[in-house]
Amino acid sequence: MQAVITLLLPASWRGWRYPLLLCGLLGLLSLHLWLDGGLHPAAQWAQLWQAPVDFSGLQFHYAALPRAAMALLVGAALGLSGSVLQQLTGNRLVSPMTLGLSAGAWLGVVLASIFLPGVLALHPAWPALGGAMLALGLVLLLAGPQGLNGLPLVLGGMAVNLLLGALATALVLLHDQYARNLFVWGAGDLAQIDWQWTLWLLPRLSPALLLLWLAPRPLSLLVLGLAAARGRGVAISTILLLLLAALWLSAVSVAAVGLIGFIGLVAPNLASLLGARQPRAQLAASALLGALCLLGSDCLALAFSQWAGDSLPSGAVTALLGAPALLWLARRNLRPAQQAAAPPSVVAGQRRWGRGGWLLAVSLLLLLTLLSVCLSPMPAGGQLRWVLGWPEALLWSLRWPRSLVALSAGAGLAMAGVLLQRLLRNPLASPDLLGLSAGGSLALLLAASWLGQPLLQGGPLLVLAGTLLVLGLLLWLGRRQGYAPGMMALSGIALAALLDALLQAVLAKGTADSFAVLGWLAGSSYRVSGAQALWLSLAVLLLGMLALAAQRVLALLSTGDGVAQGRGLVLERARLGLLLLVALLTAVVTAVLGPVAFLGLLAPHIAALLGARRPVAQLLLAAMLGAMLLLLADWLGRVLIYPRQLPLGMLASVLCGAYFIVLLCWQRLRRGGGR
Repeated sequence: MQAVITLLLPASWRGWRYPLLLCGLLGLLSLHLWLDGGLHPAAQWAQLWQAPVDFSGLQFHYAALPRAAMALLVGAALGLSGSVLQQLTGNRLVSPMTLGLSAGAWLGVVLASIFLPGVLALHPAWPALGGAMLALGLVLLLAGPQGLNGLPLVLGGMAVNLLLGALATALVLLHDQYARNLFVWGAGDLAQIDWQWTLWLLPRLSPALLLLWLAPRPLSLLVLGLAAARGRGVAISTILLLLLAALWLSAVSVAAVGLIGFIGLVAPNLASLLGARQPRAQLAASALLGALCLLGSDCLALAFSQWAGDSLPSGAVTALLGAPALLWLARRNLRPAQQAAAPPSVVAGQRRWGRGGWLLAVSLLLLLTLLSVCLSPMPAGGQLRWVLGWPEALLWSLRWPRSLVALSAGAGLAMAGVLLQRLLRNPLASPDLLGLSAGGSLALLLAASWLGQPLLQGGPLLVLAGTLLVLGLLLWLGRRQGYAPGMMALSGIALAALLDALLQAVLAKGTADSFAVLGWLAGSSYRVSGAQALWLSLAVLLLGMLALAAQRVLALLSTGDGVAQGRGLVLERARLGLLLLVALLTAVVTAVLGPVAFLGLLAPHIAALLGARRPVAQLLLAAMLGAMLLLLADWLGRVLIYPRQLPLGMLASVLCGAYFIVLLCWQRLRRGGGR
């Protein structure tokens, strides 16, 4: 054993650090078994060597021990996977979670559960691996080779994470009878009832041993750069093989226990902090610390479950501990220049938006509004036929609030996206990126879950309170950096991941209301009243006028911090005011409609591609495009699977997200960045 320690760990680890970590792991293991099995350490040791004869023995052998073993295996696999990814990219903020690999693996599991249940039952790792590879390919196309060691890789991973998460949610809603058992799995749960999954996972972690043996030399050469490493004999196939091994470890972990975030981010950074410098030492230490972190997180989940009398998924605990860790690591690893701004991934169009374009945009908006109200399928003689005409009074009373809400919400989210993208100087920024929509949604869900009140009762006030609370946290976190765009984006990523994990914990209870909650989270306009529609349109109009009044501030911010300060702009006040305006726009839309992802990302981007470069032009054109996109999504949601309906937010998120990712990838390849 000492020879293995000497081989794997550097000199700084050969003293007290390794024995201390080993003692901590054994202590946590004993605590975990006591919390789960109810046996004190002496009884655990005695029970370990005898066959179970009573309920406590059965609980210890077939629930407590498999769960502890699963925590150790999954934690080690995620820590090792994160270490390989970080060393390959040279980016300490990379992990399976921040790259969207976990969301891709989750989408693969959902697809297989619905369409290929036999494949999922026999080979659950392969669908997860396919989804993870899809996510990685999209992220690499978005970031490009020049963005691997900075924020573009993380922000691109967040965009892919939103898209694949929206797709998974849409599939669960459309096939609830096949996906009902996936709620707990999606929250990341380590609970076991036998040794089946542990024995399934153990042989599939064999690539970990190959990584410890084969990876150190190419990883040590990659520190010099890709060109230097290739000059010293490191083939591209070797790098791809290492990447595939890291993907495999993440995929089999998701297949076994569901989504567990942040372990692959925290463990390698802790290993570096504790003195692991060489590649082999970093790999081994990351695996050990990953097992330690996940075992400790599961101890907290078990303790909370015993205290509250209700189960808490381990994924929620890891997010609760990992989100602050991401913020701290970002401050420690990012240079001031990277904190101040994230390099844009797309460029504006070369054409100019003139009078003819405005006339075309207004005409299309009016045409879509008329079609949304007047065109729909109707049953006639056992068949469906399309009817074009002004609706009757009853249908009119149902359709005009939905159309007005779609127009207002689309315009509000698009303007919020323009403000945020110009503020952060990054076209991948949106209200979803900062976690504002998630904060409002979580406030409403917690009130419905813990206080027992109806989901939509007191909705606007609760959503506004949750959104403003998230904004307050963002402002407090960004104050020391002067609300630097890069740090604000990373703070939003951390908070969004934390809120999403808590949201999954609420849904993991598996109650009859879970699908109703998912329907609202998908952005539903089913129950919108006329008063709510009028209230939303008035609020968006007033806030939009404030956004137009801030055109000079937006123009100066786009030129850079130095030029803006030279023209007399107080950066902190300007950023604070714009963030507050974004939060209010997001809150009023989310309160009425629910969260809608990607619309605030796509509409400003299309407006820029069409030639709207000035702040006023981009705000107005993006508002019109957002209104058209959400109105089209609402109409398609009503007619695609008539008489059933699709939530417009879910449909808009999937369509806009897919188009946005494809467009960015196409631009990256056209500019040669995909080589």
